[in-house]
Amino acid sequence: MPELHTGRHPMHSARAWWLLACFVAIAAVMVPVFNLVPDEDSIWKLPDFLIPLFGKFICYAIVALAIDLIWGYAGILSLGHGVFFALGGYAMGMYLMRSIGTEGVYGNELPDFMVFLDWKELPWFWYGFEYFAFAFSMALVVPGALAFGFGWLAFRSRITGVYFSIITQAMTFAFMLLFFRNDTGFGGNNGLTDFKRILGISLQEPGTRVGLYVVSVIALLGTYLACRYIVCSKLGRLVTAVRDAETKLRFTGYDPLQYKLFVWTFSAVLCGLAGALYVPQVGIINPSEMQPANSIEMAIWVAVGGRGTLVGAVAGAWLVNATKSWFTVAAPETWLYVLGGTFILVTLFAPRGLVGLLESVRLRGRADSTSPTGSEEVDP
Repeated sequence: MPELHTGRHPMHSARAWWLLACFVAIAAVMVPVFNLVPDEDSIWKLPDFLIPLFGKFICYAIVALAIDLIWGYAGILSLGHGVFFALGGYAMGMYLMRSIGTEGVYGNELPDFMVFLDWKELPWFWYGFEYFAFAFSMALVVPGALAFGFGWLAFRSRITGVYFSIITQAMTFAFMLLFFRNDTGFGGNNGLTDFKRILGISLQEPGTRVGLYVVSVIALLGTYLACRYIVCSKLGRLVTAVRDAETKLRFTGYDPLQYKLFVWTFSAVLCGLAGALYVPQVGIINPSEMQPANSIEMAIWVAVGGRGTLVGAVAGAWLVNATKSWFTVAAPETWLYVLGGTFILVTLFAPRGLVGLLESVRLRGRADSTSPTGSEEVDP
C-alpha cells in the first residue's frame, strides 16, 4: 500500500517506478525480440506458442486488476465478472466473424453457424460489427451498461456482502444459459471461432500475434496506472471508506451509491477490454467463459496474489494461470484439487496473499536490522 506523504498518497516511490519500467522493458521489448529475431533452431528463440499464451495471461491480469479494484478497495466481492469479460470477447468475436466475409466454409456473407442453422439474414444486433471501431466500443459499452444497470439496482437496494456475491453469480449463470441457446444468434455451444484476420491483417502471421501481445501489455500498463491513480486519489480514499465504514460515510454527508457504482462500472469496462484483447489471441469465444467457476477462479487470482495491492492481483493471475497451464498438461485430473488447496492455504496462513506475506517478511527484516542487537550493522 502507498505510504502517506504530505497529506497525499503518491502514485509510486522511485524504486517502484524503476521496477515498473523493468517490467515493461521485459514484457513489451525483450519478449517480442526473442521471438522474432533469433533463428528457429537458436537456443535464444522464444517459441511461437508462448506469445499468445503470455498474451492470455496479460488479459487475465487486467481482469484481476478490475476485481482487485472493487474487492480489495471497495469491499465488493463479485462472482460474476466472467460475464463482463465474455461480453467484451463476444463483441470482438462478432467483428472477427464479419471480417471473414465469403471465406467461410459455406462461402456465404453470413457467419458459418448462421448458415448451418438456416438463418436467412443477419440479425439486427449484428449490424455495425463489420467496423472495428464500433465493435471495440461495444466491447466496452455493453459490459459497462450492464454493470451500471445491475449495480444501480443492487446498490440502491443496499445489497451487500455475500448476498451481492450470490446474485452476481446468478447473473453470470443466467447469461451462460442464454448464450448456450442456438436461437440467440451467438453461435450457441460452439461460440464464435475460425477467425481469419483483424484490421485486414492475417491472424496467423507471427507479426500479428506479437502485435496483439504488445497491445495487451500496453493495455495492462494503462489499466494498472489508471487503477493506481484512482486508489491514490481522494476518490480512492472515499471508496476505501465505503469498504471500512459505509454507514459512517453516509452520516458524514457522502452518498456511497455513486462511488460504489463508479468503481463497479469501471471494473466491468476493464473486463470488457480484457475480453476484446483475449479473443483474437486465443481464437475462440464461447459460453463456457461465462460459467460461474471461471468467475470464482478470477477471485482466487486476487486472493492468492494479495487483495488491495494491485500488484498482487497481477502476480496472482500470472502465477495461478501459469500453474494451471502446467498441471492441465502434466496432471489435469489434479488441477482443481491444487487450486482449491492453494486457496485454503492462502486463506488460513496468508490472508493478505503472497504480496502481503512478502511485505511482512520485509518489515520483519527491517525491524530486526534496526533492533539494538543489530544496530551496528545499519548504515547511517
